[in-house]
Amino acid sequence: MAAGSDRMSEPDPIGYRKPPATTRFRKGQSGNPRGRPRNRRREMPYDTVLGQMVTIREDGCERRVTAAEAFLLQLTQKGLAGDSAAARASLDAIEGARAAHPESCNGPTRIIWKCVDSGVDAIIGDLGIARLKYPTDQARVRWELNPWIVEAALTRLGDRKLSNDEQREIWNATRTPHKVRWPGWWRYLGQ
Repeated sequence: MAAGSDRMSEPDPIGYRKPPATTRFRKGQSGNPRGRPRNRRREMPYDTVLGQMVTIREDGCERRVTAAEAFLLQLTQKGLAGDSAAARASLDAIEGARAAHPESCNGPTRIIWKCVDSGVDAIIGDLGIARLKYPTDQARVRWELNPWIVEAALTRLGDRKLSNDEQREIWNATRTPHKVRWPGWWRYLGQ
């Protein structure tokens, strides 16, 4: 029995997975007595990000607006161009703003109407059919066809051959004419 009682008085071994008894968690006492601090949830700094001033260009004129306004303008423009998801998001954002600030919604003081591209111009760039050359210069802006669409259109001609004037016009309207695989009957090569 003497050997057993000596063992009880010896301190517990300290090492891997055996912390000292003085630093172990006490039964019934929290391991984090102060707990998680209040209001420590990290929220997105919406006011900081959306309140920044950015420069936008409308009809060739630059003006400074907040990032939130620029975002809403872009959503509205996409919605007017036919993007139904953007239209819904834009309307939801407007309704949310009205609900948050009902006193400032007495009606618009100024309405800016901007015509959004419609028809072929609205989708030709998105589909990769053509690309705008000189988009910021109203005097020189024009669409240039991508090589793949020129090749596809030429294969649809079948046996019909184009005149030299038609070939020149197609060559000049192609973005990179040297990348097009022209048919064997094609004569105009940019002379």
